[in-house]
Formats: sequence, structure tokens, C-alpha cells
Amino acid sequence: MSDRAPRHGNPYDDGLEKNAANFAALTPLSFLKRTATVYPDRVSVVYGERRFAWRETERRCRALASALTARGIGRGDTVAVFAPNVPAIFEAHFGVPMTGAVLNTVNVRLDAETVAFILDHGEAKVLLTDREFSPVVADALSRLDRRPYVIDIDDPAAGGGDLIGDIEYEDFIASGDPGFDWRPPEDEWDAIPLNYTSGTTGNPKGVVYHHRGAYLNALGNLMAQAIPPHPVYLWTLPMFHCNGWCFPWTITALAGTHVCLRRVEAEPVYRAIAEDGVTHFCGAPVVLNMLANAPESEKRALPRRVEAMTAGAPPPAAVIEAMETAGFRITHVYGLTETYGPDVVCAWHEDWDALPSAEQAGLKARQGVAYQVQEGIMVADADTLEPVPRDGETMGEVFHRGNIVMKGYLKNPQATEEAFAGGWFHSGDLGVWHRDGYVELKDRSKDIIISGGENISSIEVEEVLYRHPAVLEAAVTARPDDKWGETPCAFVTLKEDEKATEADIIAFCRDNLAHFKAPKTVVFCDLPKTSTGKVQKFVLRERARALGEA
Repeated sequence: MSDRAPRHGNPYDDGLEKNAANFAALTPLSFLKRTATVYPDRVSVVYGERRFAWRETERRCRALASALTARGIGRGDTVAVFAPNVPAIFEAHFGVPMTGAVLNTVNVRLDAETVAFILDHGEAKVLLTDREFSPVVADALSRLDRRPYVIDIDDPAAGGGDLIGDIEYEDFIASGDPGFDWRPPEDEWDAIPLNYTSGTTGNPKGVVYHHRGAYLNALGNLMAQAIPPHPVYLWTLPMFHCNGWCFPWTITALAGTHVCLRRVEAEPVYRAIAEDGVTHFCGAPVVLNMLANAPESEKRALPRRVEAMTAGAPPPAAVIEAMETAGFRITHVYGLTETYGPDVVCAWHEDWDALPSAEQAGLKARQGVAYQVQEGIMVADADTLEPVPRDGETMGEVFHRGNIVMKGYLKNPQATEEAFAGGWFHSGDLGVWHRDGYVELKDRSKDIIISGGENISSIEVEEVLYRHPAVLEAAVTARPDDKWGETPCAFVTLKEDEKATEADIIAFCRDNLAHFKAPKTVVFCDLPKTSTGKVQKFVLRERARALGEA
């Protein structure tokens, strides 16, 4: 036999091994290194009057990583951030994973009890916190047995709030080395961020992403929206939500400009479009509705077409039509925290351009097809995983599979196993499959309410309602809302001889929940039940839907 015969029986494997010359773990951190090298003087970040160039941004991120490393932060540690869309939270998307640690961005709308749970469950060793939210954060920290090292983000635009930390952010990064020689992950499967989703229980679940998925979904976003080089991206989508759908890395890969916006209001959005040259933004349908229905005094004529990506509760076709009439172009996407944000897009067909605008808007309201970087989605029977007919009528659960599905739930093997049963990720969303392969959501099997892009667990709200001294029984479902997409609607049965008004119930919930989770509507009635005593939520959903349409 020839001495050139393959040892492994396959000539394409013999002696052709991974090495430093032909293989590197995929990580979105590489985007910053390239952009800062190729476009060092282009504007990277805009925040109010402040302007940063990519050379400066990279040095700040390296300094953050250096300072964290000096504090002993490394692989497997967690660094949490509690902040709106300010430069510090953007820099943390690079500086934290440069150390090998995991970034945990926390929803600033949460109450202190939930924040404390997240910090404890994620074992945060360091917390970056914006002074605006110091009352909630101080309360959360007081509930912990182990207090993390706290870094204050002292933003003058915060409008108040105490400094409660051990050091201020600018002072902290000033202590670091802007030339810090960080190392990429040895394994692209290593965790990069930790995100918490409310799921279907009161305690949120920790969703773990890996470097490979973050890298791929960053590229998936630019393909889904066909984003050209050097976009000017406005941060209307919270970076704490699924890491801003991976757009901190997407826009950096394109050497674009990140325009940070502390508060999402119509006037500053229109001003940024006019004065900062904004070309793209993302947001829940509530943001689109706000812009479409803003007072004329807050609007400005668009100097160019602005690309907007939206997801969350399915956007009303009327809102899409109004936005496109005003000069925005809407791309509808769909995903979950467990899929790095969007992994499905309503990919557009040129021949649809000839359709009436209302019909185009109806097509855009569908969720669509899988991203190029996702292996696939399907609508199937929840138990057998048998795909449903593509008839646009037969309901099934939506399943996802591929590289942009989470690693799993932190410290929750049972939930992870259930989520991945049968080799697909079970979304819990119900929808239909159209003949052209496009998915359209119809309901949510686990009764999650999506309000303004945020998940609300109906069970969590029900638990609070049951604590009210006058409440005998309670059930919560989603009511359609023109502004928020959906809001919680509570159906309540009072105890005999007890009294309570709608205002009483809502006030009680606001005292015991994050305000956005409190019901906006309370209906007093006897709850419909099956013969075994189970509440018939599908009946209540129909009632709530009718209320929303009234």
C-alpha cells in the first residue's frame, strides 16, 4: 500500500487539522478589533453632545476589561449592568466578554425583588448601575447576602438619583489599561451574555448565549434587513433586551454609528433622524405607534427613508401602513429571548410591491421565514412534532432549530431538557403555516403577555391578585392595546361580602409588581371553568380581545 494512503480512511481528514492558521473561534468581539483598525476615525458613538471615534471606543472597552481583570473578574464570572441606552452599557458588550466573563444586562423596568433574584441567581460579582435607578437598585442590594462590587454610571442626564457604588464608571475605566491585550475565547461555545426572561413562572429563567451564536446573529441581522456599510443606528430598542437583538455587534461589524438615546420619546427620535443622520432603528410596535401618532409639533419631515425593524406582539397592519406612508420602511421580525432576539424575518418579495398598501401591510404583519443563519423553523403538533399542513389555518406550536438557539437555561436542567425535547426548541407560541412557508403567530400557549416588547407572566400577576384580601379567584390574559400591543387584563371574582374597585385592584398590583406588569383592565365576574374546575382561559382571551376591539 502506498505510504500516501490516508490514515483515517478519508483523504480530506488526513493531516488536515485545525490550527492557529486556519481556525479561530467565532466571537463578535472580533468586529470591534477590525472596525477600530480599518476605520479608527469614523464616529462610533453619539450621546447628546458627546462624540466618540472607533479608536477611542476600542480603547475604552479595553480599559474596562483591564480594570475588571484587576478586580479578579475572568472566565465564568458574571458582570451585571442596570442602565438605559447610554455609552457604558454599549461598551460593556465588548469590555466584559473581553475578560472571559459573562454580561448580564438587567431590565430597568423590573422591581427590586426581581432584580435581587437575578443578581443572586446569576452570581453577579460586579454591577454597573445608572444613578437614575438607585432607589430600586439599593433596595435590591439590601436583599442580597452577597453584595457585588458596584460601579456608578454618573450620567448628568439621569435627572437625579444617589451614587450608591464603590466607584464611578469613568474613574473605574481610567484605572484600566487602554492597550489591554485581551484574548478571544478558546471555545466559541463559551457563554457571552446572560439574559433573563419571565417565562411562565414568577421567577425568571436565565438564558445563556454563546459567542458563536452572537457572532452569527449579528450577521443575520444585517442580512435580514440588507443593512449597508456605515449605518447610523438609533438606540430605541433597549440594549438590556436580548442584548439589543445583537445589534451592538451588528452595527459595529458594519463600522456604523451608535446613536444612544436615554429615553424613547417621539420628539428626540425625530430630532435624531433629522440632525444625526439616523438611517436605522429597531423597536416594539409600541414605538412605531408612538411615532405614527405623535403630535405634529413633535414630528419632522424625514430627510431620507428610515429603515425600522419591529418585533414583539404582532404589529397591527394599520400601524405598519401609517409608518410606511410617513417614509419609514418596516421589516417585521420574530424571535424570543432564547433565540438571541429575532431569528425569523418576513422576507419581502418584489412582486408584492404592486399590491395595495393595505395588503402589503397585512403581508408584513406575518412573522415570516428563518434567518439565513438559523437552520430552520416549523409549525408542528406540540406533542408529536408532526408538521401541520401549510394551509394558513391549522394551528400548531412554532419550533426553532440552529446555531442561534440558546445554550440553555442557567442552573435549570429540567427546563432546558423540556425546551429542547425532540431536537427542536419549543417556543410555546402558536401559529399557522402558510402555503409559501411563512409563519404567522396566532396565540401563545403559555399565556405570556407581550406589552411594549416586554414579557409579562400571567401567573406572576395572578399570584399577586390572589394576595388581595378581597379576591377569591383571578385569571389574567392579554388584551389588545393600540399603544402597547397587549396589556394585562384581569378577570376577578370577589369574596362574598367583600368589595373592591378596579382602581383598588390596579393600585394593589402596582404596589406589588413592576408597574408595567400591573393590569390595565379589571373585569369582575365568575370565572368560566371546565368540569374538573380548570379555568377556561381561551374563553377569557376572547372576552379580552372583544374589550380591546370595542
